[in-house]
Amino acid sequence: MTTNISESLNAVLVKVRELPITALVNEIRLLCQKWFHERRTKAAGCTTMMSKDVEMKLEGRKDRAQAMGVICADQYTFDVVDDDRNYCVDMALWTCTCRKFQLDQLPCDHVLAVVRKTPYEAYDLCSLYYTREFWHETYRGVINPIPHISSWTTPQQISEFELQPPDVRTVAGRRRKRRLPSMGEELPTPKCSRCKERGHNRATCQNPIALHPTDEAGCSGFNLPTHQPIHPSDQHSTPQL
Repeated sequence: MTTNISESLNAVLVKVRELPITALVNEIRLLCQKWFHERRTKAAGCTTMMSKDVEMKLEGRKDRAQAMGVICADQYTFDVVDDDRNYCVDMALWTCTCRKFQLDQLPCDHVLAVVRKTPYEAYDLCSLYYTREFWHETYRGVINPIPHISSWTTPQQISEFELQPPDVRTVAGRRRKRRLPSMGEELPTPKCSRCKERGHNRATCQNPIALHPTDEAGCSGFNLPTHQPIHPSDQHSTPQL
């Protein structure tokens, strides 16, 4: 799980972020150009009022709302019973005490339960940004391809300008490549390939390893070599020709 869109983009560019800055920018341009084309084509083929993902989400919430009870307090306020909990829905303020309606700007299960009992329409309670028109307008722009640098027309004042690298202080030691974890985020615990315990790796493992693994140690199926006893008369025997 990522905390924002920058971490998602960083995961996509994990193989190219070590390139020079010009090559990295070009890779980002190619990636955005591909994404815009794919999403623009997908939006053009949409025939429903909302996007496909939103339609599927609304259908799932409508199914869950079928089992909820609705008690009317007045014209705009409703009490929705969901299992053993009650939620208050205010259709005048577009609020629900579960807060999903306010955060997503999309009807939650409890609001759809109210819609089922009242003349309200579910599509009228959705944000305009979920509609097919806004989806298409989001990716209407085209990211044009860029030809090779040899065909560029560079103004004289730009070509004569000498750009110096930034004056920064380089910190001693190896550069950090892994991101800093967010507050409350739990990172996976490493597992040692030597003793199979968690909390350390093979390089720092200090647990003793049994010389002769047994079934209790989880090494069943490992057969130790067996030695047959040698008879005294066979010790000085010579092969017969």
